Amino acid sequence: MSTLLKIRTLTPAAVAGIVGGKLELYGGASEDCEILSVSTSSSESDAGTMFFAIKGSRVDGADFIPDAVMRGAVCAMTESVPDSVKDSGEVFCAVIVEDVIAAIGKLAAWYRNLSSAKFVAVTGSVGKTTTKEFIAAVASVKYKTHKTEGNHNNELGLPMALFDLAPNDEVSVIEMGMSALGEIEYLSKIVKPDIALITNIGTSHLATLGSRENICRAKLEICEGLSDDGVLLINADEPLLFEKADLLGDRVRLMSVYNRNGDFRALNIRSGVDGIVFDMIYNKKAVTNIEIPVLGKHNVYNALAAYSVGALLGMSDEFIRRGLMSFSGTEMRQSIYDVGNITVIDDCYNASPESMKAAIDVLVSIASKRSLRPLALLGDMLELGDYSRLMHDQLGQYAAQMKVAKLFCYGLQSDVIAEAAIKKGIRAENVFVCLDTRDPQVMADMIQNVAGEGDILLVKASRAVHAEAVIECLKRGKGKRAGKITGS
Repeated sequence: MSTLLKIRTLTPAAVAGIVGGKLELYGGASEDCEILSVSTSSSESDAGTMFFAIKGSRVDGADFIPDAVMRGAVCAMTESVPDSVKDSGEVFCAVIVEDVIAAIGKLAAWYRNLSSAKFVAVTGSVGKTTTKEFIAAVASVKYKTHKTEGNHNNELGLPMALFDLAPNDEVSVIEMGMSALGEIEYLSKIVKPDIALITNIGTSHLATLGSRENICRAKLEICEGLSDDGVLLINADEPLLFEKADLLGDRVRLMSVYNRNGDFRALNIRSGVDGIVFDMIYNKKAVTNIEIPVLGKHNVYNALAAYSVGALLGMSDEFIRRGLMSFSGTEMRQSIYDVGNITVIDDCYNASPESMKAAIDVLVSIASKRSLRPLALLGDMLELGDYSRLMHDQLGQYAAQMKVAKLFCYGLQSDVIAEAAIKKGIRAENVFVCLDTRDPQVMADMIQNVAGEGDILLVKASRAVHAEAVIECLKRGKGKRAGKITGS
């Protein structure tokens, strides 16, 4: 990652002072040279770059300082400078710190304070990135809006997103992810959000956190950095969050579809021609026929969050409506397109039990409206710990319950999905299993053997499964059409 500093350039001396590091000068370098950009990659370093030499478990970024300097870097933030680099004669500065990632966080927190934007922080088990995109689409109708690109939402990606702030940004929408307790608190204290939002509490990270209650506790850490007059938006349809509402004080606002206590409440949800239509009640008024250009009831929650944030930012209903309709999904998140004579729902970005079921709902809804046959490639869901087998079993059952016509199970847990689906009613000859994901062509061959015109195929799995590679094989159309493998 490499980012140009737009609000203010820095100097090595200033950086050392901000992060509490020790400044070292080599080859006659100046402590007041201008730092124009920051980068975590030596290959992306350029003239005026400060290179963050991050020490990992296998690679020490300090070893890449010469490469960064050769490309124009003027400064390196590092835990050490190798002797070979010290004696190289190269002209550069080094800010020596105990922990580079922690120092990046300190520098990003300082840099964030240079911005006068309103900061909106988004976390939750499912839908963080989509909700962030919805909020940014709404806010950008009225305000110059900055946002986290992609899912750069961790202890390194989030600070890099803050370095991308511009002087005229009026709203910044920042996504926060986590895998353990304490991580959201750390990120929240860097961002100091004016509006914090929790989309839901799911089952991702059960392997590390052990229970949904601990996941809820981790997500609520977003309050730790909330500004003095900040507002916390929570999904009141999630019991674990709703029961905490009174304890969180009068700065809490509730979003809901079912809970009548919602301050922002969506109702009368129905399908439109190419999306969803719903009504909304807030501030003692009703807003009718709100449209969003995406399918799936789960997206109502994403749009509801964006509408709530827009209202809190002082936007008119007209502007918020316009922003919602301008939303476009991100890559590999329910993109719908044709591959040959098959319609594909590409939702390969990530997967959890909740998002898997929501994606199946979308598949069945589209298939019904367009008179298509619903097919699904469902891959492994990761980070479920001791609950993994149960969750994959329930996924297979749900696919059968929703009348998926043909089921393609992909990954190490695919036999669990397949067995549950068959027991729940899908005929064995309509279930296909591929345990090995190293050769996606095998799965593509299975699909090509049985799918054709009039079929719509959902492809969804955790990111590490790389299910998108199966789609690429289908696009190339070079399958050998091997015999099908059925689960039993």
